[in-house]
Amino acid sequence: MKLEELRKKIDDMDEQIVKLIAERVKIAEDIGHAKRQQGKQVEDHEREKKVLENVKNISISAGINEAEISKIYKEIMAVSKGMQGVRVAFQGEVGAYSEEAAYQFFGLGIELKPCESLDDVFKAVEGGDVKLGIVPVENSLEGSISRTYDLLLDSIVKVCGETQIRVVHNLIGVPEARLDLVKKVYSHPQALGQCKRFLKQLGFELKPTYDTAGSVKMVKEKGRPDEAAIASARASEIYGMKVLARGIEDNPNNFTRFFIISMEDSLPTGNDKTSIVFSLKHRPGALYCALSELAGRKINLTKIESRPTRQKAWEYNFYVDFDGHWEDRVFKEALEKLEESTIFIKVLGSYPKVR
Repeated sequence: MKLEELRKKIDDMDEQIVKLIAERVKIAEDIGHAKRQQGKQVEDHEREKKVLENVKNISISAGINEAEISKIYKEIMAVSKGMQGVRVAFQGEVGAYSEEAAYQFFGLGIELKPCESLDDVFKAVEGGDVKLGIVPVENSLEGSISRTYDLLLDSIVKVCGETQIRVVHNLIGVPEARLDLVKKVYSHPQALGQCKRFLKQLGFELKPTYDTAGSVKMVKEKGRPDEAAIASARASEIYGMKVLARGIEDNPNNFTRFFIISMEDSLPTGNDKTSIVFSLKHRPGALYCALSELAGRKINLTKIESRPTRQKAWEYNFYVDFDGHWEDRVFKEALEKLEESTIFIKVLGSYPKVR
């Protein structure tokens, strides 16, 4: 066979190979969507091992170098994981706790979009800039994140998942800083509130900022050894800073819960939770009657909280979490009954319970 004919065969094969890789990547994207619907992480190391083992056996039977083929397949799998992970928006700078929560939930095969505010995270999802966002909803010590609840009330996004992380706060300064030199400390108001005892003992001047990791970045840019920030140990590594004191939170039972938001609903998994918000007519026993529709059907409430409606003084919306998926028959019946005794009701979303 002539040289040009051989080259033409290679060109034809290359076309087939690229088309097959494109098809594989598309299937991987569908798998990623299914994983998110079921609340599963993108990363699946056991599955990756099986794929590489299968490729190794095929290469041996085909008489080609198994190590080289494995290298090629690792690259293909990396592209596939990138498609599975899509883009996820979070509030804060690189190194923020929200970023840590995103990696914990989705795995490392994701592309993250930092946003300055929670409002920007919601806008990014609503506008289609990203498919998913992750937002803090409550802390075990400081309580609910009011702005998140207000945005959920007004937004068209759906809550499609939840996760939580153990929050460990650290005092972080420039490399030449020492604890006895620090006079001023920057961080998010919640982080400052969670470290009251430590901060009070040392008499620091406290400066609230919009983000924990952003505070570390700012302290680095200012370069002053008498200023420090409160953030994660990972933030100190990212920005090349020094941890002056570790684990400074008042209570080790410090967890933050996050919602995953999307424009899509999450399918039932059999181990779900639903979040709703409603407001009631002003009449005796209104809240009791509303909640009895859930209790009478043995629906387990996991949280109830009131928030001002922001429409009229001393009127409130009630945010409720309960076990189950809103598509299940018993919950549909309960929600239909709730509509009769409420001024308005909105299902924020049903999602797999945090593992």
